[in-house]
Amino acid sequence: MGKKLYLFLGMIVISLFLTNYVSAKDKIRIGFSMSLTGIYAPAAEGEMQAYQLWLEDVNRKGGIFVKEFNKRIPVEFVYYDDASSTETAVRVYEKLITSDKVDLLLGPYGTTNHFAIVATIEKHKAPVIGSTASSIKIRDLGAKYIWFPTSCIPDRQMEALVGLLSSLKKEIKNISIIYLQELYPRENLQFLEPKLKEANFDIILKKDYPMGVKDLTTLLAEAKGKNPDAAIFLCYAADSFIITTQAKEVGLNPKFLFELVGPAAVAFGPKFSHNTEGITTMGHWSPKGKWPGAKDFFDRYVAKWKKKPDYLNSTLGYMAGQILEQAVEKSGTLNWEKIREIISTQEFMTINGPVSFTGNENRRTPSMILQWQKGELEIVWPPETATAKVLFPKPIWK
Repeated sequence: MGKKLYLFLGMIVISLFLTNYVSAKDKIRIGFSMSLTGIYAPAAEGEMQAYQLWLEDVNRKGGIFVKEFNKRIPVEFVYYDDASSTETAVRVYEKLITSDKVDLLLGPYGTTNHFAIVATIEKHKAPVIGSTASSIKIRDLGAKYIWFPTSCIPDRQMEALVGLLSSLKKEIKNISIIYLQELYPRENLQFLEPKLKEANFDIILKKDYPMGVKDLTTLLAEAKGKNPDAAIFLCYAADSFIITTQAKEVGLNPKFLFELVGPAAVAFGPKFSHNTEGITTMGHWSPKGKWPGAKDFFDRYVAKWKKKPDYLNSTLGYMAGQILEQAVEKSGTLNWEKIREIISTQEFMTINGPVSFTGNENRRTPSMILQWQKGELEIVWPPETATAKVLFPKPIWK
């Protein structure tokens, strides 16, 4: 009788403990660093605002449903400014994991910061949905705890660009290439040049420039002197503003103009107004795309921030939140290993359509080319995802 009583009392104690454990979890803390200051700050704005919009959206539902706790749990962010520094980003993620002891993590801004934190998150086995990172090197990381939703991977992206150029082959014969001497632009060049040659385009100019340059007029004037049918700039966001301004100043007016990073940035449209017309850039999203929630995301973003989202960074930031939310709900837990297994093997529906990962890379979403048309960014390549036909030739500067 005594043994049965002790067993019964023990079961009550365990039951009370489990009940308290389940009910005690009142928030999910998600940590990340963000380039709120420094060289990446202007481009990082769209990602940060998308994170904040996703936070509002998920908490409007009462939070993320976690089966382990049998309830929705509100989410709060724990984030720090990494000042566009890889060293600071690494310290932030170490702090988030070991001192702040956050429940989950999101990615920082940019390829270099993402790559910098890999060793830290692998050491702690902390899963991270990356966002604004793109490089062929993601395939060589050998990492098990980070994934990249973008399809702007240089080999796939340059194949898309050359595909679009080839569709205009009757009008485009020769091409100039000006590129930034940094990792991502150089990776794109690595695949662009041979693909152009395979397609029998004539590269009449290939020049580079260093990071931080403020005056490209000499280089742009040299390109103008070659009179290229197409001008390709493998640049970062800050450079694209300089290139667009100074190309107009020197009168460089190619039939086709591509700028790698920048034209999808939040400030680009308002800055250049009608002179954006015809400029092409990388990306893989549009509110006109036939994906669930794409237009709704656009409308809510504009309503909240009084500006359009960055069609690349904002989209990727929101997608990262969606994937993390679904991974937690599918796994039913906040256990990192179980979440890692779900992310590695499952499919997730996002504002950019279905996403699944082969290794670290999203292979479901095709690489696309965007173009400014009538004040909007349209997908113009490939044809199966296009929201508009390509505008060609590009109008001259006004």
